[in-house]
Amino acid sequence: MKKQIISWVNIFLGCIIMGAGFVFFINPYNIVPGGVYGASIVLHNLFPSIQVGTFGYMFDVPLMILSMVLLGSKLGIRTIVAALTTPFIMNLLSWLVYPTPEALHSLDPAQLLGGTMDMTDHLMLTTLMGSVIIGVGQGIVVRQQATTGGTDIVAMILQKYAHIKFSNAILMVDGMVVGFGLLVIGFGIGSSDEVTQASWHLSFYSLIAIYICSRVLARVINGAKNDKIIFVISDEKLHDLHRYILKDMDRTATCIKSSGLYTGKEKEMLFLVVSYKEVAGVKHTIKECDPRAFVIVTDAYDTFGEGWKPLPSKGDVEPE
Repeated sequence: MKKQIISWVNIFLGCIIMGAGFVFFINPYNIVPGGVYGASIVLHNLFPSIQVGTFGYMFDVPLMILSMVLLGSKLGIRTIVAALTTPFIMNLLSWLVYPTPEALHSLDPAQLLGGTMDMTDHLMLTTLMGSVIIGVGQGIVVRQQATTGGTDIVAMILQKYAHIKFSNAILMVDGMVVGFGLLVIGFGIGSSDEVTQASWHLSFYSLIAIYICSRVLARVINGAKNDKIIFVISDEKLHDLHRYILKDMDRTATCIKSSGLYTGKEKEMLFLVVSYKEVAGVKHTIKECDPRAFVIVTDAYDTFGEGWKPLPSKGDVEPE
């Protein structure tokens, strides 16, 4: 029960973070970071009276049905909650931070929080800030085996059935949304009025935002990948090292029978996986046991088993 509560709290927290990233750093500047909400920003330029979050609902409903059918009912329930919460938070925040309906319709950054957060002259900074915040929010939600709707659902479907890495699938799909934004916002196609902020260079900021979002998302989902593999080969019996691994580190290792190719002499070889923080202690202990030992330390991309992550079950959707 405690884990379930924490999971749901994280889903709502991720939605709030993601919504804030859009409202404060992305929507007012017509940056299109892909996805449902990127497409919603483009459509908002054509229909200013309809808010970005409302367009999000219009996209999310059919995609949520696909999620329930193709990704399973458990994921569907979480996705429904996250996909309905995020646009609500976006609309609510937008209503709170703009002083008039006219400012809300135009998403005028000069009136955002009374002009205190106008970053029109700092588009690169607002792109970086917004995309990092959105990536963190998405990552928190996806780690709970949910999605925020939109291309998250498309990416998970592609991962499950086309075996495309989750973050790469998002990058591919979102590129199409940027093309849509380039036509409508960059060149003003489909708009009857002169678009004051229309500029093709905004699409470059959009591409930067998509890339950063995908990298931050992957980092939040997968972690830092800082586990290390250590191989130790020695002519001695490393009893003190065995004791250090078992008692001090509360871990285990694998002894591998080996011999020197040139001498033919039997050697002790240990294989163990540790966190990056534990590497220094292992190396110091090895030196105390046998300063002449041959030691290799390398990265472990992923680690499964007792004391680490459980192996995924068949059919599980892994957001990696």
